[in-house]
Amino acid sequence: MSSRSSVPRVNAPRSKQDRTSGSFVPPEFHMKSSNYSFLKLLAIGFIIVCTSVAWALLDAALIHRTDQAAFTLSTAVQNGWGGPLAQAHPWAWYESPTGKDGRRTINPDSSTVTIHLLSNPKQKGLLWFRTYDIDFAGVYEIANPTPIEQMIYVSFQLPHNTGGCYDVSFALGDRTDIVNPTGNGILSDAIIVPAGKSQTLKVAFKTRGLDQWSYDFQNGNRVRNFVLTMSTDFREINFPAGTGSPTKETQTETGWQLEWRYPDVIGAQAIGMSMPDVLNPGPVAERVTFYAPVSLLFFATVLLVLAMAQNQPFHPMNFFFIAAGFFSFHLLFAYLVDVLPLHASFLIAAGVSLLLVSGYIYAFAGRTLSLWAVSAQFAYMVLFSYSFFIDGYSGLTIAIGSVLTLAFLMATTAKIDWSKRFGRSVVTPPAIPAQ
Repeated sequence: MSSRSSVPRVNAPRSKQDRTSGSFVPPEFHMKSSNYSFLKLLAIGFIIVCTSVAWALLDAALIHRTDQAAFTLSTAVQNGWGGPLAQAHPWAWYESPTGKDGRRTINPDSSTVTIHLLSNPKQKGLLWFRTYDIDFAGVYEIANPTPIEQMIYVSFQLPHNTGGCYDVSFALGDRTDIVNPTGNGILSDAIIVPAGKSQTLKVAFKTRGLDQWSYDFQNGNRVRNFVLTMSTDFREINFPAGTGSPTKETQTETGWQLEWRYPDVIGAQAIGMSMPDVLNPGPVAERVTFYAPVSLLFFATVLLVLAMAQNQPFHPMNFFFIAAGFFSFHLLFAYLVDVLPLHASFLIAAGVSLLLVSGYIYAFAGRTLSLWAVSAQFAYMVLFSYSFFIDGYSGLTIAIGSVLTLAFLMATTAKIDWSKRFGRSVVTPPAIPAQ
């Protein structure tokens, strides 16, 4: 026997490549896992869900704080400034056996009302209240519709739930004596009016209220020759539900001059004005926090796709710290508004979060990805959150952001071979010559 056959030989397992090349490659070196395996993406999704739970808890705390403050402070504000005010149209009557309860109601033949509304919002704690001052003046012509002389009784209801009425005057005809209101705030007087003649009622007062003011016509009675002129010191006008629009609008240097003219109307609509909206820190922070998971989802999608396009390693632990930096914005903002103005709190919280996230990404992924990340975070966190400062634009912002994000991702990833990004890549180490 030859010496060659007498020496035992151990054959190592070979792969296909092994068998063709004649060299030994251990099987464990043939494949390696991709940086973006399904399990890694699943872990990142789990981090987004956990962060969303944290946001939900923060939002619940904000709602509790805001509601508790609103209940307590609203009572205090109404005690000092009153509530929403409704001014009633005056009414008159004369005694008649043919009328209901022995009275015949008379509507003013003409009415000229002048209103000056001055917005004067007050802040209590975390909330702003839409308080205002009002200067009211009305001139009404009360006619005797009968062919005989009558004693005409006239009443005017001062608004309820006020913080007090000032500089009140009530003059019927040429009478100048002071008329004191009844317990429910009604000013009344009587005067003899010759047949076919009329007397003038002049009423004026100043007061203040909350949220809105309105002028109501009672029982749908007929209104003739009515003119109400309202001047405001604010430009944002809003008419409450159930009120009529002005017949004439004129913009002034500080606000508006509005006119309602009813020549002869049965069942005239009420006239009203809501005070301008004021940004309240509590509700704004609530909305920003509630929709925070949407902004993080957009940001995470863009960041991961950009990292894949640059073949950057991205571990779920990296994303954990990024999500924590993202969450820091909402946490800081929610509690800074307790001690700082709304916009200052927003800017400080946003700046801290941008520095945390972009600085961390720069540390583990380099300059290019960090620049993309800070741009994406500014768009999806800062601009997206600021849209909630403007009522009615949050849905439009989400829709536009979704379309622009889709367009950006499609343009960025059009030439990426996703099978290589999500698959397994072959690693060929130096071959070991066969023995």
